[in-house]
Amino acid sequence: MSTDRKRMEAAFGFFNEIGIIAQLSGMALEKAMPEGMTMAQFSVLNHLCRVGDGWPPQRIARAMQVTKGAMTGTLKHLEGKGLVVIVPDESDGRAKRVTISPEGRAMRDACIGAVAPLMQDMMQEFPEDEIGKTVPVLAAVRAWLDARRS
Repeated sequence: MSTDRKRMEAAFGFFNEIGIIAQLSGMALEKAMPEGMTMAQFSVLNHLCRVGDGWPPQRIARAMQVTKGAMTGTLKHLEGKGLVVIVPDESDGRAKRVTISPEGRAMRDACIGAVAPLMQDMMQEFPEDEIGKTVPVLAAVRAWLDARRS
């Protein structure tokens, strides 16, 4: 087998495993979350906690790699639950800004708490240093992919 083919198969295997892990972990996490919370809703709350809020819905949609329509639906559900506040942009009255509410931060924390047993079980199976070594590689691949999206 040629070196190029081996490299392509290694790359495909890498992304294939990540895809399967994403699917399995997403389902497990959503199942563990408080009733009524979806992975999409948690992802938005988590994103706003991680990077700060006050973003327009379009920018959140781009960050989440979903359509503006899909994000609008997710944000309406979150707003209906009192987890985010959507207000007009002060500099452009037609645009909107999304801010996470204190209840939204509490829900994000509750979701993380709800999935903690799953994480603890995983850490019983895999040494912390092995998991820790993979995070920088995954973060670098994420940054590489993020820089190349259109």
